[in-house]
Amino acid sequence: MTVLRRMFSPKWALTTLLALAGAAVCVRLGIWQLDRLDQRRAFNAQVESMRALPTLDLNEEVPADIASMEWRAVTVTGEYDFENQVALRNQAHDGLVGYHLITPLHFDGTAVLVNRGWVPAEGGSAPEDWRIYDESGQVTGQIRLGQGKPAFGGVADALPMDGTRLAVWNNLDVERMSAQLPYPILNVFIQPNAEAGDDIPPIPYQPVVELTEGPHFGYALQWFTFAAILLVGYPFYLRKQDD
Repeated sequence: MTVLRRMFSPKWALTTLLALAGAAVCVRLGIWQLDRLDQRRAFNAQVESMRALPTLDLNEEVPADIASMEWRAVTVTGEYDFENQVALRNQAHDGLVGYHLITPLHFDGTAVLVNRGWVPAEGGSAPEDWRIYDESGQVTGQIRLGQGKPAFGGVADALPMDGTRLAVWNNLDVERMSAQLPYPILNVFIQPNAEAGDDIPPIPYQPVVELTEGPHFGYALQWFTFAAILLVGYPFYLRKQDD
C-alpha cells in the first residue's frame, strides 16, 4: 500500500486530518509572527523617523497631521486648566502606588492634554486634592497617541450616564476624555520629559522604547519547522508501518 493511500485509509484518516490541521495551525502561527515582525519594524521606523526631526514648537505651528507624529519631540507654553484635569489610576513610582495627572493645556486658542506625571495616592483621589500640584504651563516632551482599552486585559472607561464628569480613569483615552471637556482638544497628548533626580510630584516619566525586532523571526522559523516536521515526518512514520 502506498503512503498516500495509507494516509487516507479508514485506519489512518483521522490521524492524517489531525496532522494536516496541526501543520496548518503551525503555518498560520508562523505567518502571524511574521506579521508581528512587520508591525515591529514599522514601529521602529516611526520612532526613528520622528526622533530624527527637530523639536516641534506648537506655539509656532500645529500640523494638521499631528496624529501621525507620535514620538516626535515637542515643546509648548500655555496655561493649564486644572479645573478639568483627570487622573489615571494604578500608576507606580519607586514601588509606590499613585496616579498620573492628565491636564488640559491651553495655548494660542488650542488645547492639548498633558500627562504631567505621578502623584502619590495618599494625597487623595478627588480633583480638589490635586490642586497642590499646580504648576506653570511650560512643557517639553514627546507627542503620544491616546490609549484606549488594551487588546488583552484592562478595563474600558465609560462616561457616567448622568452626565457627571469622570475624574479617575483606567486608560489615557484622549477621544473619550475630550467628550467631557467644554472645548475641543488635539487628538494627541504630550508626555513630558523626565529629569534625573526629580522627586517632586507630579513626576514625569518617559516609557523605555526598545528599537529591536524582538524574537518574532525566530518564533516564525520555529512554527514553520514544526509544520515541516508534521508534513514530512508523518508520511515517513506511515512508511515505516509497512516494515
